[in-house]
Amino acid sequence: MNREIYRYNFNTKVPFRDVEESLLLAVLAAESLHGRALIRLDASFCLDSKKRSCVVDAATDVGRAIARIFTGFLSREFGEEAFKVERVGDAHPASPELKATGAA
Repeated sequence: MNREIYRYNFNTKVPFRDVEESLLLAVLAAESLHGRALIRLDASFCLDSKKRSCVVDAATDVGRAIARIFTGFLSREFGEEAFKVERVGDAHPASPELKATGAA
């Protein structure tokens, strides 16, 4: 199965705590669109502060909404040059690290 996964990498000027807060706000916004149950079932993401990166699984409507909202928040708050986002293949199929930790 080929999943749509987005990897975000942040430059050192971006406070990583703010990245985490932006992701959680994106999850809350997606919850307003899709409901709490679907967020619990379909949201899948992982933050890595050491690598200054975030991965969002966008294989579902919920995941795509989170990725779109998160990208919009990041662009608005930090600017287009503060981060890079790339679509990656299914490098880690059903990876246990990719989970909705802290989802609403």
